[in-house]
Parts: sequence; structure tokens; C-alpha cells
Amino acid sequence: MTSPTPTLPMQRLHRSFRFLAAGVIACMAFAAMAQSHGGHAGHGAQSPAPKAMSELGTGAAFDRDGRLWIAYKDGQHVAVRASTDRGRSFGPAQHVNSVPEPVAADHDSRPKVAAGRDGEIYITWTQPLPKPWTGFIRFARSTDGGKTFAAPVTVHANRDQIAHRFDAVAVDPAGRVFVSWIDKRDVVAAEARKQPYAGAAIYYAVSADQGKSFQGDYKIADQSCECCRIALAPTPDGKMLALWRHVFPPNARDHAVALLGADGTPTPMQRATFDDWRIDACPHQGPGAAVTPDGTLHMVWFNVKAGKPTVSVGRFKDGKLQAQRPLDDPRAQHADIVALDDQQIVVAWKSFDGRQTRLSAMLSQDGGKTWQTRQVAGTARDSDQPHLLQHGGRAYVLWRTEAEGFQVFPLAQEGA
Repeated sequence: MTSPTPTLPMQRLHRSFRFLAAGVIACMAFAAMAQSHGGHAGHGAQSPAPKAMSELGTGAAFDRDGRLWIAYKDGQHVAVRASTDRGRSFGPAQHVNSVPEPVAADHDSRPKVAAGRDGEIYITWTQPLPKPWTGFIRFARSTDGGKTFAAPVTVHANRDQIAHRFDAVAVDPAGRVFVSWIDKRDVVAAEARKQPYAGAAIYYAVSADQGKSFQGDYKIADQSCECCRIALAPTPDGKMLALWRHVFPPNARDHAVALLGADGTPTPMQRATFDDWRIDACPHQGPGAAVTPDGTLHMVWFNVKAGKPTVSVGRFKDGKLQAQRPLDDPRAQHADIVALDDQQIVVAWKSFDGRQTRLSAMLSQDGGKTWQTRQVAGTARDSDQPHLLQHGGRAYVLWRTEAEGFQVFPLAQEGA
């Protein structure tokens, strides 16, 4: 890595984790996380690892007509499939990029899908470059309901062979397409000046013409974490919110939030979590975010708090973290969140119990004050992160596993 505070090799990362872990439960939680990553996850196919990285990473979204689209890696192509029965079955695969190219599809770095308000289908992915831990953010669009896709383009104007990675895509209420990513151009510039620079930076670009062209590269913030996904969430007042893991001085890996202007002017970032996890490494577990109609940001995130690895769910509003609690599973990892309305909030995650990986969910009917916990599924082999979706007032979780393939589970309160 080129950063003055680089992400550590996996062996050193594990040692750092063991120093931080307090007690048997903490050690088991980190062991499960390491097992799921299979190496230095997120750094692309060129990264050395003791075990081949899983490439089960899959993105998903419902379109305006209720079709469920999934995007995933198929060799040197991004493939999409659609379901008209909410994931019980999927149609044939279609390649988005006709010309083969490298595609990242591991954990926090996976193909993404977003649907436009007029039936457009938008796909983003990271294209690993020959130099390790570098990449370009790629974008392809369909304006005919997924029948055909235009040739992919690179979103960012900067074409240096550096890290442009961990893309996120979302569409605002006006139909504008926002793409954000982690970027290391400022690291390179700081090194040329012989100045320190912690982490990386967060950039974004905006399209106001259904993905035909993008305006950018707009910087959101310096000093982000290097290898954790960014969460994008439209707000009820027509803005786009970004939540990411940030490196706060002196080296605390907490989370920050900002609103992204379509004109390239983001609001000043605000600190959103206060666990004060101090480590010069990246856990490869980005946050999840959902904004309710009343403007509350509901979020899930992984941190080490008081020496204990913890995935928390919390509420952020009016510039303050108003509530925080751990999930009902000390082994939880890679959580996601969705809000159906002001009151109905759903969280999903996976965890390894020593024998199999389990998919679980928590559901709230009172805006995140109280929760029901449900066991959803399990697998004895490798699996992707769970991804929460909503359609027709109901939550669904997509979970791709090596043994069972693409699975979509509807989630509802007990008795509903």
C-alpha cells in the first residue's frame, strides 16, 4: 500500500486483533471474521492471501416494476439476472460488459445495482488494475428495462493507476445517479510532498442524464478508512447521504456522515459513532445506512468497543447519535439495514458458530427501540454478505452461498 498508515498484511492484522480481543468470545468473533474473509479481503485478485478469496459478492435491487435484479462476477464479466417472483427463481444470465475485463467481487467490493425511477438499471463495479490494490470504478446502464446495456465507462476523471475502489451507487428522488468510491490520489500527492496522510479519501460523481455522463470528481472527505464499503442512502428531502468509516485523530476508526450535493458540494462531515477504536488497520466491514421519512438515520456498524468486537445498531438525528445497542449475537458480522417507514426497521447479518455460518435478522416495529430476533438460514460452506432490500412495504434479504446459490428470504414480524 502507498499510505503512510497502510492496511496491514493479514497475519499482522490478526495479531493486532488478538491484542485487542478481550476473552474467549472476542477471539472467536475475530476468528470467524478472518475465516469469512479468506485473506486480505477487498484488495483485488492480485493480493497475496493464504486462501483464495471468495468471489460470491453479489449486488441486488428491485426496479420500479417489482423485478429483482442481481449482479455478480462471471469470469471477466459482470452478469445480471432478473426475478419476477421476488427471488424464488431467476431468469437467464446476461453479460453487462461484452468486452472481458477484471472484476472485483469479494465482500465489501462487489458489483452493485441501482434502479432508476423510469425503469433504468444501473450497474457499478471495481475493475482491478495490474498494480496491486488499484482499480477503476466502472459503470454500465440500461435504459430499456435491462434488455440491453451500453458499453461500460469509467466514472472518475482521474485515470492514475491508484486505488479507486469500493464503489457505491444510489439514485436520488429526482432520478440523479450518485456514485462514490474510496480514492488514494491525495495519498500519492501527500507522499510527493513528504507529508503524512492517514487512510484514503472519499470521492463521488453525479449524473443528471440517466447515467449518460457524470460530473465529478468531488471530494467528500480526507482520511477515510481504506477498505470498508461506503453506504449511500437517499433522504426524504431529496438529498443523498453518505456514511463511511473514517480515521479520526490520532487514529480512531469510527464513522462519519455527510450529505452530497448534486452540484458537487457536500456538507461538512459529522462524526456519527464514538467507539474510539484505535488501530492502524482496516476490518473490511463497512457500515449500513437507511433514512426514515422523519429524517432519522438508522445505521449498523462494526467496531471494537472496550476491547470487544461488536456490531451495533443505532439512530442518528440532528447531528447526534441518539441511541446505540449491540446486535443480539456476539459473533455478528457484515450487517445491513433497511427502513420500511418511520417505525419498521430491519437488520440482517451473518455469523459463524464454529460449525456453520448462520443468517439472522432483527426486526423493530417502534423505530429501533425494541427488537425481535429471528434465525433465517444457515450454510456449511462459504457465503457472501447478506443484503437487505425493500419492495411493496416488505423487507427481503438476499444471501448467496457457495452451496445453496442465490437465496432471497422475505422478512416479517412473527405472526405477520
